[in-house]
Amino acid sequence: MFDAAEKEFGGIDVVVNSAGRLSLSPIADLDLDDLDALHRTNIRGTFVTAREAARRVRHGGTIITMSTSVVGLQLPTYGAYVASKGAVEAMTLVLARELRGRQITVNAVAPGPTATELFLDGKDETTVERMAKQPPLERLGTPEDIAEVVAFLASPAGHWINGQVVRANGGIV
Repeated sequence: MFDAAEKEFGGIDVVVNSAGRLSLSPIADLDLDDLDALHRTNIRGTFVTAREAARRVRHGGTIITMSTSVVGLQLPTYGAYVASKGAVEAMTLVLARELRGRQITVNAVAPGPTATELFLDGKDETTVERMAKQPPLERLGTPEDIAEVVAFLASPAGHWINGQVVRANGGIV
């Protein structure tokens, strides 16, 4: 993927890693195969992408990872997911410091409840409605809400923001 982007565009200026997997289960009941699969995507996948981005993003570029606002909410059954996204946040902040001097910003975006296939999968209408009422804005986020935050961070206007986790969640504490 990186080779193709460099060939097609002459270099890489922005990398956004948004691959993710979710497995809901109480920690006591979680199947370790599910944990391994989740961590392989969320931690290892992010790490491999970040490693390659650190090697290839041009001076002045941007690397953006995806976390979740559930890291701060610590909801029951989200233990494995929160553990993986907490690792993503830590990795992101370390990478921002490791790229000192290259003018490359590295940030994580941590969406709150957002109307995506990943979020909606397995949730009944009552649960979705309850979660939509959590933010003071009283609605689910949209993919466009999150895309606008990512676009801002990747733009020159967002280039002073570095080594941060941006919780794009409608105000959930």
